[in-house]
Amino acid sequence: MYFLIPLMWPSATELPTKANSMLKVGLLGAGRIGWVHAKAIASHAGSTLVAVSDHFPESAEKLAAEFNCAARTTDDIIADPAIDAVLIATSTDTHSDLIEKATAAGKAVLCEKPVDLSLERARACQKVVAETGKPVMIGFNRRFDPSFNALKKALDAGEIGKAELLSITSFDPAPPPVSYVKVSGGLFRDMMIHDFDMSQFILGATPVNITAVGTSIVDPEIGAAGDVDTAVVTMTYADGRIAVIKNSRRAAYGYDQRIEVLASDGMLQVKNLLENLVVKSTSSGVIEAKPTLFFLERYMPAYTAEWDSFVTAVTKGTKMPVTLAEGVNALAMAEAATLSAKEGKPVRIEDV
Repeated sequence: MYFLIPLMWPSATELPTKANSMLKVGLLGAGRIGWVHAKAIASHAGSTLVAVSDHFPESAEKLAAEFNCAARTTDDIIADPAIDAVLIATSTDTHSDLIEKATAAGKAVLCEKPVDLSLERARACQKVVAETGKPVMIGFNRRFDPSFNALKKALDAGEIGKAELLSITSFDPAPPPVSYVKVSGGLFRDMMIHDFDMSQFILGATPVNITAVGTSIVDPEIGAAGDVDTAVVTMTYADGRIAVIKNSRRAAYGYDQRIEVLASDGMLQVKNLLENLVVKSTSSGVIEAKPTLFFLERYMPAYTAEWDSFVTAVTKGTKMPVTLAEGVNALAMAEAATLSAKEGKPVRIEDV
């Protein structure tokens, strides 16, 4: 691994250009996902991790020691004119505030999903950021999965005609602790929001109506905490297309991530990534491996590609691959689904 070190760093108000493209990055958040992003930042030839912060200083210090950067406070990182961009991997309730502070300080931002737990707050953040003109990308990493990306390109190229029915399956291996559920914002905002984003990515549109049903059949304690662990959402579009999303917090066989698009001239499918590619065929039957068990095994290449796309967009001044507006749209879909499941009736997106 090596880094190309430019002769001069950009000024406090100037983001890197193509001629001066080494991005100096501050990482906000040193939890599990912060470590994933730290690896992507440090391994990229166009970026360098210079500082990290965390609510727990010892966590920041541990990550800083591993990646040879400084452990600092969040305010110090945002105020530092030598830092070009920040990656926000903190708790969701801090996202909007940090996006606003970082863009006001002239920094480019990549923020983990969702924008906020509150749709109203996310929309307010969107307006504030628009006034700064600074680039913000929301971290919906699944868009950058090689297989999902290939499906999108094939669909856009017209290889199977016009899409008519989209089906997204997302099952986790095991439910999270109830302590996490209580602060997560609920399954629709925390887990299914990835799938809401994938639906707008693949179909290129926002639905008109959303109908959701949910239950806490996996863990009654999740229901007692006010959330669901199993849910199905049906979305209808202005042109007649339909999308169905299925989520469960438990799949005994592994991490189940599939997409299927039925179109006028055929079908596109993305199957699960398996633990290995060995298939055993005998007189007793045919056996293959289970899906990967952990999300990092499944999506690590996507995180790497996501960071590369952010660096490219910032240094070349091109549009962010996932905009703040798209992040707000996904949250609006999650809000509509939450209301639908609670009220037992369809909800129009324009009403949330």
